[in-house]
Amino acid sequence: MGGCNVRIVEVVPSLDVAGAERVAVMLAQGLQERGHDLTVVSLYDPHGTSLGAELADSAIPVQTVSKRAGLDLAAVPRLARVLRQLRPDVVHTHLHALKYVLAAWRGPTFHTVHNLAEREAFGAERWVHGLAFRFGVEPVAIGQAVADSIHRIHGLAPRWIIANGIATERFRADPATRVRVRAQLGLRADVPLFLAVGRIERQKNHAALLTAFATPALAGAQLLIAGDGALRTAAEALASTLGLGARVQFLGIRKDIAELLAATDVFVLSSDWEGKPLSVMEAMAAGLPVIATAVGCVPELVSEDTGLLVPAGDVAALSAAMIALALDLPRARALGVQAVRTAARFDARTMARHYDEAFAERLTRGR
Repeated sequence: MGGCNVRIVEVVPSLDVAGAERVAVMLAQGLQERGHDLTVVSLYDPHGTSLGAELADSAIPVQTVSKRAGLDLAAVPRLARVLRQLRPDVVHTHLHALKYVLAAWRGPTFHTVHNLAEREAFGAERWVHGLAFRFGVEPVAIGQAVADSIHRIHGLAPRWIIANGIATERFRADPATRVRVRAQLGLRADVPLFLAVGRIERQKNHAALLTAFATPALAGAQLLIAGDGALRTAAEALASTLGLGARVQFLGIRKDIAELLAATDVFVLSSDWEGKPLSVMEAMAAGLPVIATAVGCVPELVSEDTGLLVPAGDVAALSAAMIALALDLPRARALGVQAVRTAARFDARTMARHYDEAFAERLTRGR
C-alpha cells in the first residue's frame, strides 16, 4: 500500500483447519511480509489449534472473544473492545464472522465470500450479508462463479475477484517421498493410486466416489481418503458393502497432505458444491492430474490440459474418468506436468498482493 504500514485485522470464526481459515492465515502471513501490522481475531477460542501455532511461529498476534456455540450476542461487546484496542485501518472477515463485526465496528470492512453465495449464508444471515454489501462492506469473490452468485443472490457485482492462494513451494513432488509413503501405506510402487482430501460430509459426496471406484475395471487400483467428519462411519460402511475391502484406506485427518500427494497418481474431488477448493490447487501444485466435479469455481482451476471434469452426482462419468487415467498413467503424468505450470498462478504471495491493492484502493477512496 504505497509503502505505508497499515493495521489489518483478519476475523475468522475459528482457527480449525479448514479451507477459509487456512486462507486467512496465509493471507495474514503474506500481508505481514509486505510490511503491514496484522492481528487475527478468532471468535472461538483458538487454544491448541495448529493454525494458532502457525500464527505464533509467524509472530502474528491472535486474540479471541471466546464466543459460545450458536448465536452469542455477548461476543459483540467483547469484539468491539478488541477492535477499539487494535484501532485497525481495515477489518477483513471470513465466513460467519461478518455479522459480529457489523455489530461491533464501523470502519472499512471487507468480507471474502468463500463459497457460492447461496451456500455462504442462509435465512436472516443471508439478508444481513446483502444489506452489508449495499451499505459499505466490500465483498470479495474468490472466483468468477462466486462473483456471479453474489450478483444472483444479492443483486450486485463485487468490485473484487481475488483467487485464494497456497504456498505452492510446499507441494513440489519428491520421488523419494513417493517411495517411502507408499511403503508406509503397504502399497506397491506401481499400483494406480487415487487420493481424495476433505471433510467426510454431504457436500463432498464420498458415496459417489466410492460407488464410482467400485467398478471391476478399477480392481487393480487403490483409493486413499484423507479427512474426517460426521459421515465417516457411513462411508466406511458403504465401502464394506461395495466389497472394496483393503482397496480403500480411510486415513482420518492428516497433517502430511503434501507427502500423500507425492505418493499419488490422480487426485479426485467428488463434491456436489464448492467454492474454489484449496485441495485442488495443492494437488495441481504437486503435479497431479485432477478428476473433479464441475461445480463452483472448479472449472476455473481444472481444464482439459490438467484433468477431467464430470457433472456433479454423475457416478458413471466419475467412474469413466477414473478408469481413463488409471489405465493410462502416462497420460495422467502429462496432465500433471501441465497442472504444475497452471498452479503457479495460485501462489499465496499473489493473493496477498491483490488484497493489499484492494485495501489500498478502499482506504484512498475513503479519504
